[in-house]
Amino acid sequence: MQNHKFSVLLVDDDQDVLDSYKHLMDIAGLTAKAISDPTQACQHLSTDWPGVVLLDMYMPQIHGLQLLEKIKQIDERIPVIVITGHGDIPMAVDAVKKGACEFVEKPINPAQLLEMVKSHLDIRSAFVEQKRAMVSTIDKTLIGNSAQLDQIRHCVSQFALLKNHVVVWGESGSGRHLVAHLIHDMSEEGETRCELLSSEQDTTPEQLTAELDNIAAGTLILDHVERLSEPCQRLLAQWLIEQERSNHPIRVIAVFNHEPEQLIAQASLTPELYYILNQGVIEVPGLRQRPDDVAVLFHHFLKLSCKKLGKTVPKVESSYLSVLRAHHWPGNVRELRNVAELYAVGIVKLTGKEKLYTQAELQLPLDELVDDYEKGVIEDALFLHSGRVTDAAAYLQVPRKKLYLRMRKHGIDKVSFKSR
Repeated sequence: MQNHKFSVLLVDDDQDVLDSYKHLMDIAGLTAKAISDPTQACQHLSTDWPGVVLLDMYMPQIHGLQLLEKIKQIDERIPVIVITGHGDIPMAVDAVKKGACEFVEKPINPAQLLEMVKSHLDIRSAFVEQKRAMVSTIDKTLIGNSAQLDQIRHCVSQFALLKNHVVVWGESGSGRHLVAHLIHDMSEEGETRCELLSSEQDTTPEQLTAELDNIAAGTLILDHVERLSEPCQRLLAQWLIEQERSNHPIRVIAVFNHEPEQLIAQASLTPELYYILNQGVIEVPGLRQRPDDVAVLFHHFLKLSCKKLGKTVPKVESSYLSVLRAHHWPGNVRELRNVAELYAVGIVKLTGKEKLYTQAELQLPLDELVDDYEKGVIEDALFLHSGRVTDAAAYLQVPRKKLYLRMRKHGIDKVSFKSR
């Protein structure tokens, strides 16, 4: 439940105490909501509520520590100030360990309490605003409607707020590096990005040590770390352990194009290095695994291309989008972007619509026009199916042998249409 009509939630079973807290907040210009039944407190909270909770430790319906745990389950970053009686300091310390940001001993000092509330309100409001801006940026960057992409967006927003190491893996062209850089870009301002480019088998431990010595605090994006030799991977693992013990630890985002467990099974990746990096994992599925994203991405890339070219966005028929959706996409998002860019300039026509001819072309003999049209249709089908003649023949509804004969007639080589 979203409720931004108040910035302080007061929870106490004593109505007189609630009234005094409420009066204090009103005098300070803070909008407060008073709740005498603590079991109803959580229904007024949400992950995007930019406020502070003030609660009493002893309440008959539910103990303050229990309510604190329930609040932290909604959002562990909601600030909770605990009010305790004299002699309850050990319990208050326990509350702080469980997530309370402050505790105040009765009788309270009004000025001190207001200072605490305002301080944590500023922190909470800034955090919620940062998170809103982050979500907006992530939505604009990771484009698509699939459930898989929703999960990736959630993971990016969570990992961006933490300093944990993250593993991002997926097929080439699926958007792995986009996700990795987005996690960094959404992190705290002022972080520096460092990239270890020498992830190669011939890198020596001495060379790796020299590179690591030059890395400052911030985010280190490692690409293809499995290419490093085993001694280098062990050296890197030890270096990361040492960094975790320092005051300015390095945060690593490691990018793989295969499932890490598979690389470990193949002895390409040392388990000790992976288990250090494996503090968070994001799998970026191939485009064929998230067909709900195809049409959205195609329109996005098409609009971008037309904007660059200063052209009107052409009409895209539903039958064409159905063909794109059914495509295997071995080149993933990168391949789809290329298809959209070609479509923007009129080079690729996959819907079987008539080609556009210039006035000079219309004056050519009919046989040449027919041959030109037939060649274009065959090339379009081969492009769509990445040079697979059997699939192209089925798409064109002609026997494969007949398609081969037409390809030979027009000098078309299927190899030039295979994805790279």
